[in-house]
Amino acid sequence: MSDGYVRHRIQEGIGTVTFHHPKSNSLPGHILRGMADAIALCGSDPSVRVIVLRSDGDKVFCAGASFDELVAINDADSGLAFFSGFAHVINAIRKVPALVIGRIHGHTVGGGVGLACAVDIAYAHEKASARLSELAIGIGPFVVGPAVERKVGTGTFGLLSATPALRREADWCLLRGMYAELFPTMEALDARIEAHTKELAGYSPEAMAELKRVMWKGTEDWDQLLIERAGISGRLVLSAFTREAIAKFKAAIT
Repeated sequence: MSDGYVRHRIQEGIGTVTFHHPKSNSLPGHILRGMADAIALCGSDPSVRVIVLRSDGDKVFCAGASFDELVAINDADSGLAFFSGFAHVINAIRKVPALVIGRIHGHTVGGGVGLACAVDIAYAHEKASARLSELAIGIGPFVVGPAVERKVGTGTFGLLSATPALRREADWCLLRGMYAELFPTMEALDARIEAHTKELAGYSPEAMAELKRVMWKGTEDWDQLLIERAGISGRLVLSAFTREAIAKFKAAIT
């Protein structure tokens, strides 16, 4: 429990995957593996029509990659292994036959932006700002980049990537397609997700599986592409710039 968890449940055609980490819902390797496995497991159940991806807590949706694990990477192979975790989550979302709805209840950073863009539909709280922070620590949004670019377009992806210190407000994200709708309260957010998932649970699973394939057309190479991107991040995270940037950040918050 102290190192976070991933939980899933299936009820009335709706799969729910929930992750949590005590450090602002950051993503160490075991959380990434758990998410990918839980999404795939829900998607393999023929009773599941729709999947909700959410995090626990009432503040940050996701703080991105775990800094503790980033500083522990000591060679390119371990770097590739860690960043491949993001690839596996995105590919799990991409390949399940059910639509995946994201519940973005708060600020999201780095890899969390990737999750918000990888889901098929993201419903968000009106305070759910976003920041694609990777360049500030000497790497880049290489693994999550295809998911972000697919959702918001090349120009906006480039702008987000090149302004890693800038926190974009939720209405900015809405206008650029990252979020489908914004809600003023958590109750309104949850009510919209509940209504939409119940609606989708009543539709033809075969039709929705075909729709999912159409929606993700052109991403068939992502199994290989995202792992190649993970290798880039895994190499760059070993740089002196990244080590120093992470050390400064950790010192500032302790």
